[in-house]
Amino acid sequence: MTTTNNKIFSYWKSASWLLRIVYVNIAIFLVLRIGAVVAFFIGADNYSWARYLECPSSLAILAQQPWAIFTYMFAQFDVLHILFNMLWLYGFGRLFLEFNSQKQLLALYIYGGLLGAIVFMLGYNYLPAFDSHHGWLIGSSASAIAIVIATAILNPEHKVGLFFIGQISLKWIAIITLAIFFLGLSGENSGGHMAHFGGALAGALYGVMLRRGTDITRPFNKLLDFFANTYVAIKSFKLPKFTKKSAPKAKKWDKTKSSTTNSNNTTTKATASPEDQAELDKILDKIKKSGYTALTSEEKQRLFDVSKRIK
Repeated sequence: MTTTNNKIFSYWKSASWLLRIVYVNIAIFLVLRIGAVVAFFIGADNYSWARYLECPSSLAILAQQPWAIFTYMFAQFDVLHILFNMLWLYGFGRLFLEFNSQKQLLALYIYGGLLGAIVFMLGYNYLPAFDSHHGWLIGSSASAIAIVIATAILNPEHKVGLFFIGQISLKWIAIITLAIFFLGLSGENSGGHMAHFGGALAGALYGVMLRRGTDITRPFNKLLDFFANTYVAIKSFKLPKFTKKSAPKAKKWDKTKSSTTNSNNTTTKATASPEDQAELDKILDKIKKSGYTALTSEEKQRLFDVSKRIK
């Protein structure tokens, strides 16, 4: 299991931001669908819990689940919904990365989703057509269309091949897509199409401003870099290790120094005079032959005096 997790982490780390976004969308879709299957067999509502990921049109409900304004743009529940969105996102995302960086793609994806949610909520709260109506927003369509429109504005004459149509310029793909969204505003998914126009607005702002030399994704990427650098700093920070103070080691005995010290501190013995030495030798010879008891009192005193002088 650990080896599999390491492989997944390594593959995630080496993947581009485009692929990471696709992976997150697919993972959340699978969680929602598997949860729906389990809920179905246990007799529970197989969709209500997914509401926690959807963006509500009501500001009061959004205040209770503020994360939903971000999570909705990574969630899909229907198979065709995620299939269309991921093909749309991946195809135009690769074209986008030919002229832009991965960080710009991630930022624009978020911008498109946020502006899509804002337009969705404004429409439901202020347009007469949605008076007394409440809606929920789910899907990455607004984020994907932001990348489509931005790519078309930055390189409008770039041609791509489409099934049954052939080569067509990006500008015409963008125009036709917006026309389809406009015609769908009065249909069942009118709220979703309003979000599409919010995403398209984000893509248009990015493309137009970038052509004028201003990158509107720079503040987002600076914030992202700040959090990334902070995370790395915290992860690499290590507390100093406090070890128990050990007793000082005994100094090694230096023979040379000891010898020098001893030689300096040694008291020089006095040298005996020739007369004292001769008398001392005579007394010592007598002791050797006859023993100490053979000495007279005078000789014993003399031995003591001479020994004291030469000590």
